[in-house]
Amino acid sequence: MATWSNFNFQNSASPLMEQIIFFHDHTLIILIMITILISYLMVNMFFNKYTNRFLIEEQMIEMIWTILPAFTLIFIALPSLRLLYLLDEINNPLITLKSIGHQWYWSYEYSDFSNIEFDSYMIQPQNMQNFRLLDVDNRIILPMNNQIRILVTATDVIHSWTIPALGIKIDANPGRLNQMSFFINRPGIYFGQCSEICGANHSFMPIVIESISINNFIEWINNY
Repeated sequence: MATWSNFNFQNSASPLMEQIIFFHDHTLIILIMITILISYLMVNMFFNKYTNRFLIEEQMIEMIWTILPAFTLIFIALPSLRLLYLLDEINNPLITLKSIGHQWYWSYEYSDFSNIEFDSYMIQPQNMQNFRLLDVDNRIILPMNNQIRILVTATDVIHSWTIPALGIKIDANPGRLNQMSFFINRPGIYFGQCSEICGANHSFMPIVIESISINNFIEWINNY
């Protein structure tokens, strides 16, 4: 869960989020190198009384600062395309979860089990002791170390189902069914919120996933 002093990503809980963090760090290093180089040249030209003649109207330097950005874009584009492919890949899922966005709550259906469906409302601040404006009355229970497929749609306006720690953000469009696959690699409780401005109570439709072992998940299914 994010805190006020956290200026970076949340700790990843899925392989997809790990790849997103790696790509962010890779791109950030390139941007820092470009910023330092350009800043050095600008400061040098600003304070230097005599400007180097090879930096002004010189064919060679123009070729360099045309070819160099092209190679830089290649170093950014190739990992980006690989990451997009990984995010869109749908493997063989163990279970399928369907999420339906409403104004302003979520409802869930476990498509593989006909009798498991429920609504998930935010717990009002006066009724809770922890996780203000983030906890819900009915959490999503999912097994860790298993491939999960989620189907997302909406009944009224556009919503966005988002769990930052898992690297998931998928639009919920009325009349359209979007799908995504994810893998939770450790137990825990993961918080998210609707990331699409969907109306007056947009900020009050949180998402909570509780990741447990497969044995505990089977027990939860049997006792539901």
